[in-house]
Amino acid sequence: MTWEGEKVLVTGAGGFIGSHLVENLAAMGARVRALVSYRSNGSWGWLDSSSVKNEVEVVAGDIRDADSVTTAMRECTSVFHLAALISIPYSYDAPMSYVRTNVEGTVNVLRAAHQLEVQRIVHTSTSETYGSARYVPMDEAHPLQGQSPYSASKIGADMMAEAFHKSFGVPVVTVRPFNTYGPRQSARAIIPTIISQAMSGSEIRLGSLSPTRDFNFVQDTVSGFIKAAESSEAIGQVINIGSGAEISIGQLARLILESMGKSNLPVVQEDQRVRPEDSEVNRLWAENRRAQEILGWAPQHTLREGLEVTIEWVRSHLDNYRVESYVV
Repeated sequence: MTWEGEKVLVTGAGGFIGSHLVENLAAMGARVRALVSYRSNGSWGWLDSSSVKNEVEVVAGDIRDADSVTTAMRECTSVFHLAALISIPYSYDAPMSYVRTNVEGTVNVLRAAHQLEVQRIVHTSTSETYGSARYVPMDEAHPLQGQSPYSASKIGADMMAEAFHKSFGVPVVTVRPFNTYGPRQSARAIIPTIISQAMSGSEIRLGSLSPTRDFNFVQDTVSGFIKAAESSEAIGQVINIGSGAEISIGQLARLILESMGKSNLPVVQEDQRVRPEDSEVNRLWAENRRAQEILGWAPQHTLREGLEVTIEWVRSHLDNYRVESYVV
């Protein structure tokens, strides 16, 4: 398919991945409507500083409000649903807000898409729905485990997407990204946390160092979203978007410090950053064969390449990070 002239809705468009997706779709000629969370100061999130902010239609609303969603979706043929609450630590404190945003918000998207006969919906899942690996690499048949309120809410959202496809024929594909990183990511994520601390402090304060993650550069993740929307074979499927490699948090910290010329900085574990024992996801490692076979997708950036870009971006935007605070 061609995106030239295609009317597309992106929910969560002001966020980290969403803003990159908006820019890529606009560059491909799509007519993008960007749904951002309403804020009293009129902020559009990362779209405020985007080079395409004057080329897209920005709508402020609330994913929890069905009317907001339906209004934003009118006349759109494709929908990329990224709006969500994503912080795992905050989900321990406010679990109901995750149900309302991630589960009920997704139902609002699916119902509107069904009513308006949208041609394709890409629903965003997360590798956290798998919980700690029971086997590796983890394919799409891996059991789902709600090890945090956040992951449980995303499992609920994924099941709603499956139910709407099976019950009503809604043309939805569920994309399950593993740990995306890159420019614009907040300090709630591990990579900008390490980088910003290395630039400002005398030590690196983290949670558990032994868990492993599969990191994917944001442009590769965005490419996976777009290819999922382009594939009719993907409809009704769950597809992992991950690099196919794992690295421990401790090893990651050392790699980043080496890349920054700060290998002498100590890495210490801080109790407040450690997840409850049974909630910690100890291992994530993506099997990405389905993405390769169905979407023709494979990551184009190595971890070192992506880190170089991310380090430079954080260096230029260090004021965005409250380095001395633990951001949940």
